[in-house]
Amino acid sequence: MSARNRDTLRAIIERESVAWAVAEIPAGRIDEINILNASFEGMNTAIRQLSVAPQFIAVDGNRFRTQLTLPYACIVKGDGKYADIAAASVLAKTHRDEYMMRLHEEYPQYGWDRNKGIPYARTPARHPPTRTYTLSPPELQPRERPARITDTPEVRPTRSSRTKVRTPQTSYAHNR
Repeated sequence: MSARNRDTLRAIIERESVAWAVAEIPAGRIDEINILNASFEGMNTAIRQLSVAPQFIAVDGNRFRTQLTLPYACIVKGDGKYADIAAASVLAKTHRDEYMMRLHEEYPQYGWDRNKGIPYARTPARHPPTRTYTLSPPELQPRERPARITDTPEVRPTRSSRTKVRTPQTSYAHNR
C-alpha cells in the first residue's frame, strides 16, 4: 500500500474507530528489553490507553505476552486477513513515518525521509549514532525465549555492513 493511501486510511480509521491508541517505546528501552519485548510492551501500553476497553485482542504475529486479563489470538500475517489488524498496521506505519520525518528534520544526513520503514540505514561512518539508535544490534541483545510454535530465530544476523537503526517501537490498539 502506498504512503498516500495509508495516510488517507489513517484519517478514516482515526475518525471512525470506536477507540484507537498508539504507543512509542524509546530506543533506550528497546536496548534494555530487546525489540520483541518492546513490541509486547508497546501493544500493552496502547491497549491500556484505549478510551473504550476492548473485549478481545487480535495480534498480528505468532506470539504475544501480556499481564492483561483480556482474551487474545495471535494471527500470522493477520494484517492481510482481518480489517482490525490491517487498521492497526496502517496507524502504526503512519505514526512511525511521521516520527521518522521529524527525525529527518533534526538529522537530515541520515536520509530518514527515504528510509522510514527499513530498520537498517546506510549510514556513512562520518555520521555518529543519534539518540534514536539502539546501543546494540538485536543479535547481540540478550533474548528471552518465549514459548513458540517453531524454533525460528526472532532476528536474523545482518550480512552487510549497514548500521542498525532502531526507532521507537510503535504499537497500536484498535477497538471497533
